[in-house]
Amino acid sequence: QVQLVESGGGLVQAGGALRLSCVASGSIVRVDAMGWYRQAPGKQRDLVAAITSGGSTNYADSVKGRFTISRDNVKNTVYLQMNSLKPEDTAVYYCNVQGLGTWKTLNAWGQGTLVTVSS
Repeated sequence: QVQLVESGGGLVQAGGALRLSCVASGSIVRVDAMGWYRQAPGKQRDLVAAITSGGSTNYADSVKGRFTISRDNVKNTVYLQMNSLKPEDTAVYYCNVQGLGTWKTLNAWGQGTLVTVSS
């Protein structure tokens, strides 16, 4: 069993900043890619940012230059620093962890944390 616990969401004014955290724990042998996705009401879940075990990153065009993803491999934790937030960033943010669990391939999701950006 693998658990992902997210934190850091909340309400912020446009132009503000938030930092999301996601800690993975449980039956984990190896963590490969870690990422953040978001889903706005009535829309599909889309990739925001991802980071490999080697530190290579990938960002959605809409967040490039504003968001930064990072990870702590010792703590199995992924972070998303979000700056210059816009109302269109409002969504539920989910973390995703891929790798290898004790018994099977790992592809786990967090419960989601709500980010609301007011104009």
